[in-house]
Amino acid sequence: MTAAVEVEAPAIVDGLPADEYHADRTSISSSGLRALLKPGCPAQFKYDREHPVAPKREFDLGNAVHAEVLGEGHDIVEITEFSDYKKADARALRDEAYAAGKVPLLPKEKAQVDAMAEAIRSHPVAGPLFAPGTGVAERSIYWTDPATGVRCRVRPDWLKQLPELTLCVDLKTIRDAAPDTISRAIRDHNYHQQDPFYIDGIYAALKPETVRFIFVFVSKQAPYLITVRELHDQDRDIGRARNEKALRIYADCVANDHWPDWTGPITEIPQIGMPTWDTIRQAEEYLGE
Repeated sequence: MTAAVEVEAPAIVDGLPADEYHADRTSISSSGLRALLKPGCPAQFKYDREHPVAPKREFDLGNAVHAEVLGEGHDIVEITEFSDYKKADARALRDEAYAAGKVPLLPKEKAQVDAMAEAIRSHPVAGPLFAPGTGVAERSIYWTDPATGVRCRVRPDWLKQLPELTLCVDLKTIRDAAPDTISRAIRDHNYHQQDPFYIDGIYAALKPETVRFIFVFVSKQAPYLITVRELHDQDRDIGRARNEKALRIYADCVANDHWPDWTGPITEIPQIGMPTWDTIRQAEEYLGE
């Protein structure tokens, strides 16, 4: 269902604070689209958007590495007086940093961030991609999806506009940057939706000749190994199809102001079972005797 909204022209915004970008409810981001589809649902998406959670320590390392490598993002506060947060004074300094929109780091965490950033800078592929002065960090891009009339937004980590090619480089921290681990992360976090959504937004707003989306994964464990990859074409096609479905769901929810849960209206209680693979495996083991 097409949302009854006026189609706006694409917009490119430099210098927009991250908090303002993420708080925008007039458009939808890649993470929002992913939250609308299973295992999420529109009702949970709406609640989460209206009730943003407090900063989580699990994101501190990634936010700090982004700031160090990109030169944009949250300010870093090193809490040099303490080695952990066991004492109330340490926790008070940590919470004060969070309240100011900054990232608190203990000395050992700051050393880790510095080492990860240096690993990226010295990497033969990732280093040149993020070379200072060769791109723009955290540029906010807005456009209107032509099929649904939904206003969309993306915020590339690093955008390099070359004469015949635009590179969208996405920096991610991960427990282990081994390719097999990354493959599972793409599945678990639906990064194959992020890739085509960003590409489509860049095409809509910047009109480049060609766009390539590049993932740079850096391990959180020493020696902070790095894996640089591009998505398979088939996975990108799947991700784009998921985005199109999510956009239709969002447009319908906005048009009708109705945000259903996983089940929706029913006349009978649905059945549920184990994940398909487990059902097949156990059926072969126990029902085939």
